[in-house]
Amino acid sequence: MLTAAVSLDLDTPLPTAPADDVDGALAKSAGRGDVAAFEALYRRHAGRVHGVIARLVGGHGARAEDLTQEAFVRAWQALPGFRFESAVSTWLHRLAVNTALMELRSRRSRPQHDEDDEALDGLGVLDSAGHQTALSMDLERAVATLPPRARAVLVLHDVEGWKHDEIAAELGMAVGSSKAQLHRARGLLRNRLQAPA
Repeated sequence: MLTAAVSLDLDTPLPTAPADDVDGALAKSAGRGDVAAFEALYRRHAGRVHGVIARLVGGHGARAEDLTQEAFVRAWQALPGFRFESAVSTWLHRLAVNTALMELRSRRSRPQHDEDDEALDGLGVLDSAGHQTALSMDLERAVATLPPRARAVLVLHDVEGWKHDEIAAELGMAVGSSKAQLHRARGLLRNRLQAPA
């Protein structure tokens, strides 16, 4: 009987599964009704989902939390039909953006109300990539006070990396309007950041 000697190098980290593999396995289980798998997906992606929603709706308060929960409820409902044509993280991110954009559209049909206090609550939370925000507190405050459409275009273009044609299609505007809103948002930010405190 032959035995092979196995040596373990304790300083070498064990290989781990790529994030897409882990997310895919969790999504498949969750799609079959596994609540624990869905909870794991939630823990892995809640920071990123909340970050993009908070930036788009202009606040980190209770409304952003509610919309984050809404996005995950939609994810739970949609997982059984998820076809894995994109990474789970990409799909969740897109679902978060769509949830925030639906909120912005519904705000246009409601009377305006002052939400500056909510917009400035909880600054310094995780960004859409799940990392501590690299933006300064002043810039974060200035972005939160932009008009909703200008803020949405700025965040989608400059933070999320969308192209103007994608933004225009998603927000129901012309490409030229997207470019104009981005120019407007940047100008407003410059003015607000240069204003004496």
